[in-house]
Amino acid sequence: MNSHLQHYIDGQWVDSDGGRRAEVINPATEQPVTEITLGSAADADKAVAAARRAFETFSRTTVAERTQLLERVIEEYKARIPDLAQAVSEEMGAPIGFAQAAQVPAGLGYFMTTLKALGEFEWEERIGKARVVHEPIGVVAMITPWNWPLNQICAKVAPALAAGDTMILKPSEECPSCAVILAEVLDKAGVPAGVFNLVNGDGPGVGAALSAHKGVDMVSFTGSTRAGVAVAQAAAPTVKRVHQELGGKAPNLVLEGADLGQVLPPTVQGVLANSGQSCIAPTRLLVHASQLDEATQVVKGIMESAQVGDPATMGQHIGPVVNKAQFDKIQELIQSAIDEGATLVTGGPGRPDGRNAGYYIKPTVLADVTPEMRIWREETFGPVATLTPYADAEEAVSLANDTDYGLSATISGDPAAAAKVAPRLRAGLVSINTWGGGGGTPFGGYKQSGNGREGGKFGLVDFMEVKTIVGEAA
Repeated sequence: MNSHLQHYIDGQWVDSDGGRRAEVINPATEQPVTEITLGSAADADKAVAAARRAFETFSRTTVAERTQLLERVIEEYKARIPDLAQAVSEEMGAPIGFAQAAQVPAGLGYFMTTLKALGEFEWEERIGKARVVHEPIGVVAMITPWNWPLNQICAKVAPALAAGDTMILKPSEECPSCAVILAEVLDKAGVPAGVFNLVNGDGPGVGAALSAHKGVDMVSFTGSTRAGVAVAQAAAPTVKRVHQELGGKAPNLVLEGADLGQVLPPTVQGVLANSGQSCIAPTRLLVHASQLDEATQVVKGIMESAQVGDPATMGQHIGPVVNKAQFDKIQELIQSAIDEGATLVTGGPGRPDGRNAGYYIKPTVLADVTPEMRIWREETFGPVATLTPYADAEEAVSLANDTDYGLSATISGDPAAAAKVAPRLRAGLVSINTWGGGGGTPFGGYKQSGNGREGGKFGLVDFMEVKTIVGEAA
């Protein structure tokens, strides 16, 4: 079993002050794979104090110094890719090939695009007789999820380092080892003591303590909307900046007349990738009534061709979902859709054939899904696609926007026609004939999908304050 019982505070691995041991379960075997210490409010206090001390000097480093630091981090990160991939695979169930090709490179990508943005960033400008400057915001608390752990950690750590901030990271207790390895990467790259601190823990313990801490200037949270509300409420009394990327329930608006065999495979892949555990997974397929039967058969074929297998084995299969709670939630949502009148096309409740252990989900397709059903409204976070017909373009847009979320939306069909529809979709990301974003572009949501943006220059700006200086000598 992997053992990570200490926190990384002020440049040292230290014992917890009042924390408790917890086990991380491998979702493929349902057996413990890692032990950590769930930290305490006292651990959070120590990390915040270290970050505040370090801010006094790190905030005054030059852009050139921080550029060199990011370059060293990138090289050390590359050297640890095998270790990072193994940790992600064991703890959250990503197949090892997918961890190596997607999960770990996603985190590296944020460091690389941030480095580029740092070199191009305009730190000040003149407006009349005033000078407007960007400055580091201060101490940032970072609370990150388990589904794309390195992607979400690095989306925060990279711009914070580039901006001159100091930070405390509380990664998900479901997938903590990759954060421990990243701490080792940052330490070896020469990140000064106190600039980056890691405190393992859960939301009610360390997460709540950091959110409410008067020594924290900003809290950056990625996770569920429910948890995001709790973070914002805890942060409100200290009026700190709250930066959030929350849930999603993305539509896949299939344009009338689209060549379904061509446009659906790349977009439906977003429902399967990472076992469906992506906040931008385009799970709600909206199809013109005249093509519904054909679309149902195409999606059925895509989902039935997906293989489910052991994450420790190389291949193109999908793995389990992260834990029993997630498994049970997906099972419940599938059954609720059937009970509410949806048609089960393929998949359904229960584990795939031949699987008696592990949190594996059958790739599932449900037709005749309507906006009144739970599965239309709630984020499934599993390999489950739904099909809903529309009569005309106006109804299609209305259905696409009929959600409390607004993180992403996908359009499948003619790119020129899709470009005319994209401005009408209330989402922070609109992808055409694909389901992901692009490096260095802003990522974040509308409505209950959060506030603020990550990525490139937009991520830098969100981790800074803006100051106006007037009356300087000419």
